[in-house]
Amino acid sequence: MGTEIIPRAPLKDAWLTEYNRLQPLWRTVQESSRVFLPISISRVNQFDAARLDVEMSAMLKEQLVKVFTLIKPGLLFQYEPELDAFLEFLIWRFSIWVDKPTPGNALMNLRYRDERHVPVSGNEVRTGLEGPGLSVYQKIWYCLGTVGGQYLWSRFQGFSAFRRWGDSEQRPLARRAWVMLQHVEGLYKAASFLNLLLFLYGGRYRSIIERLLKARLVYESPNMNRSVSFEYMNRQLVWNEFSEMLLLLLPLLNSALVKKFFSPFSKGKSNGTADDEAECPICHSLPSIPFVALPCQHRYCYYCIKTRSEASRSYRCARCNEAVKAIQRQRSS
Repeated sequence: MGTEIIPRAPLKDAWLTEYNRLQPLWRTVQESSRVFLPISISRVNQFDAARLDVEMSAMLKEQLVKVFTLIKPGLLFQYEPELDAFLEFLIWRFSIWVDKPTPGNALMNLRYRDERHVPVSGNEVRTGLEGPGLSVYQKIWYCLGTVGGQYLWSRFQGFSAFRRWGDSEQRPLARRAWVMLQHVEGLYKAASFLNLLLFLYGGRYRSIIERLLKARLVYESPNMNRSVSFEYMNRQLVWNEFSEMLLLLLPLLNSALVKKFFSPFSKGKSNGTADDEAECPICHSLPSIPFVALPCQHRYCYYCIKTRSEASRSYRCARCNEAVKAIQRQRSS
């Protein structure tokens, strides 16, 4: 009895049929076995990036204001919301719109990623940071929400405050608009606080606009470490504390006592000379209208001694530190 030989063509067709039948099942298994790579973006980096963007905008504003120092004073103050919106628009136009990070994000090694189209499996996923940038739709809405929203809110608040909508004497319509404005502001602050709690818990979506647009900050380069130098920060903190201490102590110091204490160490001038007695101890010039302080009889300009004694009832003589009771014009000898 001979061996039965199966033709090659039917065998090939059977394999193709079985392959086509199992292909959808294999795709289903792949879809169900997708695993998201857990990534953790430093919350400090994200907050620092936002702060650096604010500082960059403030620096640009300071330089722009210096250009208009010679024009009418107070002119730029009237258009301050427009100036802030213009600078924010420039930063958006040359960073987010052209798929580049903002200055703060670039310094913190961050970029925006569209969370709606993030690959979760396959050869594309290696670090979990892969993903496309923001779409045109997201970029435009980001600009409208940050630049346009802040500008309109600032202008609307200034207009309502100028019109005094919150006064009880205003019309009912203006009063209701003011109350609605306060409610909207309260709701926005509550939503921002809730978003902050969610951000601190999960590390995603630093602001409400980012959460609504699904625009997440991720690392641009996974191999770049965060280098932190606290040298500048420490100097800034020390100087701020020192300046606050001086502002607190200087009003408490008696300038006359300090001057009297350091007067023996001064050089180049002898105390008690005729020239020193002749000039005013405040402006150090010869008085045009000489007045004397009573009871010490020391000589002053009328304007200098009058303004000091009127400003402080307990004013003391700048030469002898004696309380000035009254002043009178010096008699010509």
